Amino acid sequence: MRYLALACDYDGTLAHHGTVDEPTMAALERLRASGRKLLLVTGRELDDLAQVFPHLNLFERVVAENGALLYRPATNEAKPLAEPPPELFANALRQRGVAPVSVGRVIVATWQPHEHTVLQVIRDLGLELQIIFNKGAIMVLPAGVNKATGLTAALKELRLAPPQVVGVGDAENDHAFLGLCGCGAAVANALPSLKHEAQLVTRGDHGAGVQELVEELLANDLKRCQAQPGPS
Repeated sequence: MRYLALACDYDGTLAHHGTVDEPTMAALERLRASGRKLLLVTGRELDDLAQVFPHLNLFERVVAENGALLYRPATNEAKPLAEPPPELFANALRQRGVAPVSVGRVIVATWQPHEHTVLQVIRDLGLELQIIFNKGAIMVLPAGVNKATGLTAALKELRLAPPQVVGVGDAENDHAFLGLCGCGAAVANALPSLKHEAQLVTRGDHGAGVQELVEELLANDLKRCQAQPGPS
């Protein structure tokens, strides 16, 4: 096998309106039975993710908080991969009328149209933070932290190389990790910019697109992706 693992985004990729359907779950199980590994790479906070998707043990590793947190389902261990912003940052956002504000182990998140206020607070406090967008969500993380850095940490623990991984996503924050993978795929409902950069675009949307990738991995090791040039 050339591809030994599948790394999936959650919202808009595996999940539709926050829920993973039974055919997609069955496809993930079939892939695991083939000896390949599953990784989940998401912008969600871990506690929130566990509430909406109580099947994290399907995955060898979960990269949460858009690359800032690595979770090992088998041992229930969560490892922050960066230092969180100071508490005064979230407090300053709330004082300026930003709501809701969600604070994870590292990530601080809110929603559009608060991006200008968030950027102004970062400037005013002199913090080295970045804003990453995800279809209306605004995620604030330490500079240099993204899904690719989180996936790199996960692959190191699993002793896998990026060329051995197929990645699939749908939104702005998936560019980095799809570019890292040996094959980067976009589901049919993905943003046009991600489809343009991906090595292949599935015919199906959301979980149906993931099922499509699984079936091709099982049938021919996703042969059609091997002939494609890498992401630019």
